[in-house]
Amino acid sequence: MERVLVFSRTTGYRHDSIPAGTAALEELGRRHGFETDATEDPAALGSGLAGYSAVVFLSPSGAVLDDPARAALADYVASGGGFCGVHAASTAEPGWPFYADLVGARFTRHPEVQPARVRTEDRTHPATAHLGATWTLTDEWYDFDRDPRADGTTRVLLSVEEDTYRGGGMGPGHPIAWCRGVGAGRSFYTALGHPSSAYAEPAFRSHLLGGLRYAAGW
Repeated sequence: MERVLVFSRTTGYRHDSIPAGTAALEELGRRHGFETDATEDPAALGSGLAGYSAVVFLSPSGAVLDDPARAALADYVASGGGFCGVHAASTAEPGWPFYADLVGARFTRHPEVQPARVRTEDRTHPATAHLGATWTLTDEWYDFDRDPRADGTTRVLLSVEEDTYRGGGMGPGHPIAWCRGVGAGRSFYTALGHPSSAYAEPAFRSHLLGGLRYAAGW
């Protein structure tokens, strides 16, 4: 059976939604034929990732890896492994340039949690194929230090329409979910997933599962 490692260590802000996210991934695994191993121990990465189809960084924050774990993650992705970053994954490992490239952009700020309208930029991807042209939901709308599509290879899958909420700072086409190749591997990131309630919503679960399938190459 395929296996997925779920990593959620925090040394900064800790999201209350981490247990709900871990439980949702475990349930998705039972329904769709993969096993999940949840950990907050960097040694779980440093001891080797060859047995995993993908690694999910579920809202980690701060410096969360030691040197052996960083080396293992970089080697894993370079050799074709899959990475799936969820919500606060874009805040983790602030001093490691490879990780910034792996995620695609770094979090800079967010306004208060509020509803907004999301636009589906790419409906051919497994993380968004189930969605209509727009999707209204409540979340914590992250701004980033760059638009990841500027590299010419990243596919932005979802953007949030800044005229539908207060405090956005990136302008038109504000990206919130994307995918990209890194080495021989695949990286998927979604900024969604702040509230615990998100992990019980079928549309978000399908979004998460589709991103994981892309990262794992299933």
